[in-house]
Amino acid sequence: MSSGTAFVTGATGFVGTNLVELLFSSGWRVVALHRASSDVTRLRELGIEIAPGDVTDAASVLSAMPDDVDAVFHVAASLSLWSRAKDKQYRINVEGTRNVVDAALTRRARRFVHTSSVAAYGAHRERLTESSPSIAMNDSVGYIRTKYQAEQEVRRGLERGLPAVILNPANILGPQDRHGWARLFSLIEKRKLPGVPSGAGSFAHVTEVARAHLAAALQGRVGENYLLGGSDATYLEMVQEMARLLGRPAPKRPVPAFVAGAVGHLANFGALFTGREPEITPEGVRMVTLRVTCSSDKAQRELDYVPRTLKDMLTDSYQWLVSQGLLPSKGTCAPTLD
Repeated sequence: MSSGTAFVTGATGFVGTNLVELLFSSGWRVVALHRASSDVTRLRELGIEIAPGDVTDAASVLSAMPDDVDAVFHVAASLSLWSRAKDKQYRINVEGTRNVVDAALTRRARRFVHTSSVAAYGAHRERLTESSPSIAMNDSVGYIRTKYQAEQEVRRGLERGLPAVILNPANILGPQDRHGWARLFSLIEKRKLPGVPSGAGSFAHVTEVARAHLAAALQGRVGENYLLGGSDATYLEMVQEMARLLGRPAPKRPVPAFVAGAVGHLANFGALFTGREPEITPEGVRMVTLRVTCSSDKAQRELDYVPRTLKDMLTDSYQWLVSQGLLPSKGTCAPTLD
């Protein structure tokens, strides 16, 4: 099938928006599941069919998903790195995946593409390949554990006949990012960056991640995982490139892990009084002090995945933020990224 009907969860998020735009431009009919609180302006502009629902509500997912749908793209997930959000995160990432898998089986989906993460493999020190064993369930971070558990829901679907493919992107950069790594641009611009974490990782361009989703639906091997990386870099190197694009002074060294950890614990203590998820959490600090990289060789061979340079990814992200008025042209005052 070169095109058909696609059902997409998480369609208003960073990856989901890029995927929906690619599907639409490729001639697919797209049905997007959305929560009542989601901003569906862009979906309406494209003429996407929107269906109210929530992955944690099995009946709403089943009602929204068309019969004999050609491809289900399950992109929705909770990215929270706060231990106090663990119950909600489990409902979204694990039970939500179970609900989408069940609906896809009932509606006889011809292909199911699950957006997982390199996190599902756990915090390996060695460079990841698809054959690396997962150590995620030994980790203290709920996001890492629930991404692995979500994959197990897909595996159970495979045993019941679900034609599923699993994608494991690394850190994702590029256009449409407002709440992820792109927030660092604003902090650097306003000279409010508190420090740079000491970790490192692999980075993937969101456009290529979206293309890999479509390729997975068309030519991915059922039951297989595909790691999506690209450029390996330290977070310091990433921030230095951001500063160069902004014309701002670049930090010269990262913050020691023990200092970042202390800040995370202090912020977590403050959240006991506010009840709101802090900007920096102990779990978040752990994630950005890890050094997790992965190979994309399998995705390059089988999905025609194209790694991009860190400079390309950050330039595209920066130019999109400027085009949306979320960052100023050089020499003007910066609005807040929110």
